[in-house]
Amino acid sequence: MADTSYLDWPFFNDGHRQFAADITAWAAKEIGGDDHPEPADDAALDAEASALAAKLGSAGWLKYTVPAAYGGALENLDARSLCIARQCLGYHSGLADFVFAMQGLGSGSITLFGTDEQKARYLPGVAAGTGIAAFAITEAEGGSDVAAMTSSAELDGDDYVINGAKTWISNAGLADHYILFARTGEAPGSKGISAFVVDADTPGFSVTERISVIAPHPLGTIAFDNCRVPAANRLGAPGDGFKVALTTLDIFRATVGAAALGFARRALDEATKRAKSRNLFGQNLTEFQLIQEKIADMALKIDAAALLVFRAAWVKDVQGARVTREAAMAKLYATEAAQESIDQAVQIFGGTGIVSGVPVERLYREIRALRIYEGTSEIQKLIIAGEALKAP
Repeated sequence: MADTSYLDWPFFNDGHRQFAADITAWAAKEIGGDDHPEPADDAALDAEASALAAKLGSAGWLKYTVPAAYGGALENLDARSLCIARQCLGYHSGLADFVFAMQGLGSGSITLFGTDEQKARYLPGVAAGTGIAAFAITEAEGGSDVAAMTSSAELDGDDYVINGAKTWISNAGLADHYILFARTGEAPGSKGISAFVVDADTPGFSVTERISVIAPHPLGTIAFDNCRVPAANRLGAPGDGFKVALTTLDIFRATVGAAALGFARRALDEATKRAKSRNLFGQNLTEFQLIQEKIADMALKIDAAALLVFRAAWVKDVQGARVTREAAMAKLYATEAAQESIDQAVQIFGGTGIVSGVPVERLYREIRALRIYEGTSEIQKLIIAGEALKAP
């Protein structure tokens, strides 16, 4: 990664700077390289994702997704470390970033709301990369309207009986456990939802579809048919599911912006190398003012995105405050800016930029989903407006 000056900003301490140097060096050696073919089918994709989880676990990076008491690296989840990791991994491999992110998102609700027994059961495997995690909230008809979910969980003795389906679920078919949100009916709308941990081998649980997307990631639809889950697997109190989801996203939403930042930094580096190495009309490409303008716009957007991303993480870590507004701003700006920057990089590459497998072509496909998942850009704008309108 060409520019590491951001590490000198006051958002970070020496521990963060050493962590960034270590994971950057590891990623360049272990997952770098542009000659790695994309998986040919779902089986190959699952195998590669599982191998990456094991690799990230054995190297110790997944320890940053859980607290120290359960096999983690730090006493508590540290949003700045999570952002640094996603930026560095995303720079080299979209799939490696995906695997890291899902270990965090798919276990974050357990870290934040789980009992000691739940934490001891699930978190060590997450940290080791031997237990694959997933987060299941989206439904086909609800989309961004989470409160409209229809999946139900009815209490029957010591169990909840779950029925319904979730779609666009990352790690569907690969995960060992799913953080599931279902309607338990304590109140209408968002106040009648509860959260559960559902093991993948639970009778009544199934993967009904795998979904192929432009940047291959394990993704699919899962279903629950009279799936009995012990009441002890509920996270938090009955009806607390929406709070569980929002509190978890409060930490991890800014990390989506960090992944976008990694993609954008890679795009800038690739575009700069391309411009410096190519001559047209008797002069180097960097001598054309329109190319300089593109490079300047990319550099500007990257620094602005970094400031928003690491501001959100710092507020969460240091002030311990809710970062609904800050995380929404970081996610929105960083993902939109990365999309624009990667598009400019493709333009600088010209025809070569749309050849399958070229780094900027991969980035072009990787970035698009980040403007949708964990809250679309439109939803982020509504969140920001809502927070701004609260001011007197």
